[in-house]
Amino acid sequence: MADSREIVMYSRTFGCPFVSVAKRVFADFALSYREIMIDKDAEAKARVVAWTGFQSVPTLVIAEAGGDRPIEEPAPLPRGSSPRGIDRGYMITEPSHAEMKAWLVKHGFISSAESAEAE
Repeated sequence: MADSREIVMYSRTFGCPFVSVAKRVFADFALSYREIMIDKDAEAKARVVAWTGFQSVPTLVIAEAGGDRPIEEPAPLPRGSSPRGIDRGYMITEPSHAEMKAWLVKHGFISSAESAEAE
């Protein structure tokens, strides 16, 4: 992973099964990430709604170190459609375990060999 990038997870303080999946994947691969709680940060909540059309968590982005927005703007979603599990480049929202691993491999945070070992 390049030192100039970091993973930012938009989350919330109360339970969510997709957040639990993301945290499990981070733990499985000993990956660090920064968490922003949308229920405590109105600007972060507005960003997630603008990106996804919903208060969808986790919304994961690869940002420049210290940043909170994806390196490149994500491709727009059709209005009202679910962002769940769609790889939007430097963003993915509510991914399954497999979708998240594939996204992390694509961006060089884990190797395909590591991903396969964790099956």
